[in-house]
Order: sequence, then C-alpha cells, then structure tokens
Amino acid sequence: MFRNLAKYFRRRARDISRFCFAQHGATAVEFAIIAPAFFAMLIAILETALFLFAQQNLQTAVMQAGRLFMTGSAQNSAMTQSQFLNTVCPTVQALFNCNNLMVNVQSYEDFASANASAPTLTYNGQGQVTNNWSYSPGAPGQVMVVQLIYQWPVISGPLGFSLSNLPGSAIEMMGVTAFRVEPY
Repeated sequence: MFRNLAKYFRRRARDISRFCFAQHGATAVEFAIIAPAFFAMLIAILETALFLFAQQNLQTAVMQAGRLFMTGSAQNSAMTQSQFLNTVCPTVQALFNCNNLMVNVQSYEDFASANASAPTLTYNGQGQVTNNWSYSPGAPGQVMVVQLIYQWPVISGPLGFSLSNLPGSAIEMMGVTAFRVEPY
C-alpha cells in the first residue's frame, strides 16, 4: 500500500512540476488579470476627453453669443431669451440637446458686484430643473455675465469611475463670459 501511495505522489509531483513550468496561455492569463484595470482606464480617459471637448464647445458658444450683448445688437433687436437660445443653438447642436440648454443673462453696474459662479440647480419630483433663469440684456456701460448651463449625461465606468455630480448620472457643464457692454 505504501508503494502504491508513493507511486501516486510521484506522479502528482511530476504533474505539478510540469504545470509550474508550462508557458502556454501565460499571456492570456496575464491579460485577463490586467484587462479590467486597462479597460476602466481607457473608458475614463475617453469619457473625460469627450466631456472636456464638449465643455470647450459650450465655452466658445457663450463667448460668441456674448458678443451680441457686448455690441448691443441683442438689445437693439429686443431679443427675448428664447430668441437668444435659438441664436445660440446652431453653434452647439452637434453635441448638445438645445431643449436642455439653460441660459442665464445678468447685468450689473460694475465687475465687483458681478456673480459668475455656477448656479445651484433646483429640481422637482420628476428630476427636472425648476430654476427661473434671469434674462437682463443690460445697457451701455453695464457689466454683463452670460452663462450657458447644461446637464451633461455621463456613463459610470467600471471600477467605480464616474464624473457625475447631479441626480440622474449627469454633471453640470457651464460656459460663462463676463464683459462690459460697449456704447452703441
């Protein structure tokens, strides 16, 4: 019986030593270990890059739209908030849903009293923004702050990566410009 037991352990020892030195499939196993972290990093990089590209697009749009107020053309044509939004929409509609774009236009007497910080969004029971946005086109010599606000939807990546800071897996994106209205 001991002889059979010794033969069994020798055979198993030979199998174990062969397994330790086998190289077939080692690359696949190593990739399987590294793949989740690699794909998580790749998704995080792509999502962050898309977010930053869209943010820059929104900032460019608000700077171009602010020129309408700075030169007085929005005030001379008595442009309403919805008309202003319709003017801005073609510059951002490739990346944004214009129905979800929010416009906040405020005028101040000087730069010291101007507020360009991100507004606090308030929500109703259905998760929709209920803020009443200001639309004050200003007069020559006044300081204006124009803000375009958008809730950018984000997808949570693997391993817990998420850019969202709003309800409904979204992040607040805002383009803002401040300037003094020229005499017109």
